[in-house]
Amino acid sequence: MASDGGRKQFWKRSSAKVPGSIQHVYGAQHPPFDPLLHGTLIKPGSKPPTTPVKLKKVSTFQEFESNTSDAWDLGDDDDELLAIAAENLNTEVVMETAHKVIQNHSKLQEQHKFQEEHLLEEKQVESAELTSIACGDNRLVKSVSEGHASSSSDNASENSSMQRSQSLPQTSTPPLVSGMADSNTSVTLALTEREASRLDKFKQLLAGPNTDLEELRKLSWSGIPKRVRPIAWKLLSGYLPANVDRRESTLKRKRKEYFAFVEQYYDSRNDENHQDTYRQIHIDIPRMSPEVLRLQPKVTEIFERILFIWAIRHPASGYVQGINDLVTPFFVVFVCEYIEEEEVENFDVSSLPEEVLQNIEADSYWCMSKLLDGIQDNYTFAQPGIQKKVKMLEELVSRIDEQVHRHLDQHEVKYLQFAFRWMNNLLMREVPLRCTIRLWDTYQSEPEGFSHFHLYVCAAFLVKWRKEILEEKDFQELLIFLQNLPTVHWGNEEISVLLAEAYRLKFAFADAPNHYKK
Repeated sequence: MASDGGRKQFWKRSSAKVPGSIQHVYGAQHPPFDPLLHGTLIKPGSKPPTTPVKLKKVSTFQEFESNTSDAWDLGDDDDELLAIAAENLNTEVVMETAHKVIQNHSKLQEQHKFQEEHLLEEKQVESAELTSIACGDNRLVKSVSEGHASSSSDNASENSSMQRSQSLPQTSTPPLVSGMADSNTSVTLALTEREASRLDKFKQLLAGPNTDLEELRKLSWSGIPKRVRPIAWKLLSGYLPANVDRRESTLKRKRKEYFAFVEQYYDSRNDENHQDTYRQIHIDIPRMSPEVLRLQPKVTEIFERILFIWAIRHPASGYVQGINDLVTPFFVVFVCEYIEEEEVENFDVSSLPEEVLQNIEADSYWCMSKLLDGIQDNYTFAQPGIQKKVKMLEELVSRIDEQVHRHLDQHEVKYLQFAFRWMNNLLMREVPLRCTIRLWDTYQSEPEGFSHFHLYVCAAFLVKWRKEILEEKDFQELLIFLQNLPTVHWGNEEISVLLAEAYRLKFAFADAPNHYKK
C-alpha cells in the first residue's frame, strides 16, 4: 500500500512541467534555485521557512525561472524511480532471466559454428564434383589428387586470406613446389563473391559492341581475372581493336602477317649476317623462366622464331639479352586461353593442336612487339634508356629513404650493379612468374606503365627491403642479397601492396620532378 502511495505521489509530481522542456527564453543565464520564490517545488516532507516572507508579484523573468528551475533539481526524480523499481523487482527473477539469456547466446554460437563447418564441407564436395566434371571436357584439367599433390608452399601468404574468405583469388597462378600438399586446394577452385562480381564486370564490359578501353584500364589496375586476361591483354596492348566486329578479321590478318614474316626471314637464321643473333637467342632461351616450361622443345622452337623475327624487323636494336624474358608472360597467358590447367609451368605445350600453337605464337609476337615499342631505347646501342632509369631510381631513393641510399653509398654498392637487371627484365628475375603477370595487369592499365610507372615500382621494391639492407654491413653480402631477394613465396597480396606504394610515390613525385633532383 505504501508503494501505491509512493507511485501516486511520484506521478502527481511528474505532472508538472518536464525538466528541460521547451519554454520561451527571456534571459541568457538562470539564477540558482531559490526556495522563497519556488515554494510549490519544495518536497512534502520538508519544513516551511521559519521566517514568513511576503511574496511579491513575480516579474516575467521570475515566471520563466519558476517554470524552468526544476531542470537544476537533479537526482530527485531518479532516486524515486530507482526506489520504486527496487521495491517491485524480484532478485530471483532477474538472475533467472539473465541465466536464460546467457544460455540462449551460447546455443546460438554453437549453431552458427556448426552451420559454418557444414557450409565448408559442402563447398569442398561441390569443388571436387566440379573438378571431376571438368575432366570429362575436351580441355586438359588436373585431377583433384594431382592438385593436392602439387599445391605449393608459395601460397603461404595467400592461405591466410583463404582462411578468412574460404577461397583464393582465381587470377593467381600457383607455383609448383613438389612435396607440399594443401588440404584446402579444392576450396580454391570456388570464386569468392568479390571475385565473381569483378568477373561479371569484366564480362559485361567486354560483351558490348565497343569496349570502353578507359573503363577497362580502371578495372584492370587492381588485377584481371584469369578467365578474361587473354582478351583483356590483347585489348590493353593495342593488338586488338575496341570494336567487337573487327576483332576476328584483325586476328586473322595479323596472324597471317606474322607467319609471312616467318616464311620470309626465318630460313636466313644461319646466314653469315644473322647467325650471331640466332646463336645468342639459342643460348638465352634455356635461361628464361619458368624452369620447367623452358625445357620443352616445342616452347624453345616457338620462342626462337618469335625472337629472331623481332630482331630482324628491328635492326636499330636487334636482339638483346633480356628480351627473351619478355615473351614468357604473354605466352603463358595466351596458353591459359585454351586450357584450364592451374600450373601452366608443368603443362605439355606440344599436346595442344598445331593451329592453337600457331595462334598463341603469333599473338605473343605482336603483343611483345607493342610492349617493346614503348621501351625500345632500353635495348638500342649502349642501352641509354636503362642507364637513364637507373640514375632516376638512385635520385628518387635518395629522396624517399635517405638512410638506405646512404647505407648503399657507404658500402660502395652502385645502383647499376643490381637495378640494371630490374630495368632490363622488368623485375621478371626478381619475382615469381605469377607475380609478374599480376604486375603486368597494372602496367598495361597505366599510361607508360612499362617505361614510367616501372620506375616507381622499382623504388618501392627497393625500400621494402630497407630493414634487411641496413642489417648488411658488407659490400659482398649486400650485393648478394639485392641480387637474390626472397620473393619466392610472394603472391597477389604482396604485389598489390607494392603497386599501392608505387602509386603513392608516383602521385608525390611524377608531376614534381624537382622533388627527386639534386
